[in-house]
Amino acid sequence: MTQKKYTKKTAKSIHKRRRMNYFFRRKAVFIILIIALIGTGLYLKQSISYYYALYFNKFNHKKLHNNEAETLRIQKILSNNLDKTYGFDVSHYQNKEDIKWDSLSIGNKTIPLEFVVMRATMGNRNADKHFNEFWEQAKKHELVRGAYHFYRADEDPVIQANNFLASVKLESGDLPPILDIEKIPKRKTNKKLIEDLKVWCKIIEDTYGEKPIIYTYYHYYKDFLKGEFDDYPLWLANYNDVPAPSPDSSWDFWQFTENGIVHGINTKVDLDIYNGSLWSLKRLTLD
Repeated sequence: MTQKKYTKKTAKSIHKRRRMNYFFRRKAVFIILIIALIGTGLYLKQSISYYYALYFNKFNHKKLHNNEAETLRIQKILSNNLDKTYGFDVSHYQNKEDIKWDSLSIGNKTIPLEFVVMRATMGNRNADKHFNEFWEQAKKHELVRGAYHFYRADEDPVIQANNFLASVKLESGDLPPILDIEKIPKRKTNKKLIEDLKVWCKIIEDTYGEKPIIYTYYHYYKDFLKGEFDDYPLWLANYNDVPAPSPDSSWDFWQFTENGIVHGINTKVDLDIYNGSLWSLKRLTLD
């Protein structure tokens, strides 16, 4: 076979094309590296800000303080969950004037609070006196809102569900209704309690088309509720030095302290973690 001959002009053209391809590949690699660095920086921004503030720009509340053990426990939980979404919950135990809704953050002012859960009703008849004010303030400041009913174990589940529905008007973008169960009945069996809780949940679910969120303490859930509400979103309270609220159950929300110190609030509050991103939290809300 006759060997193909290249002219000087052809060789120059090939060399030029190879040179252009070489620089194109270098530019492509450089652009990819820049994008990767920017993406990593954005991903680590929260962590970098948190650790910088923790060691070099620590925020000390003028009024509120925790003991060393609680401070370290909260810092550990924050450090291990910087990729998650934070919020708080309130009731009439907090004074309206104690909350500045436009400047709420934790973690030395590096972690914004994205959602708030508030007590709306209790038992058959009672309603929280601050609910309407807190509910409107949360909407005004574009926080994801949640409303909960404090269930009284010896009272009627139908009347309690109607009490909640009469007092709370959930909107698109709000969390599903929340059932707070913490007490053991004195005049009913535990079996009857479970039946009544399911009645409350069914009424609420039939109204909103969404399963309510179940809130309780870890040990209460383990001893009384586990296996009965496994397909419901779960909000567990656990104030111990643990990496998660439950070692053996999935969870959606974790109330990890009742001694939360928040920039913008002049009283301690309960702090919560949602087990996901803000985008994921908003997917959980009502349509």
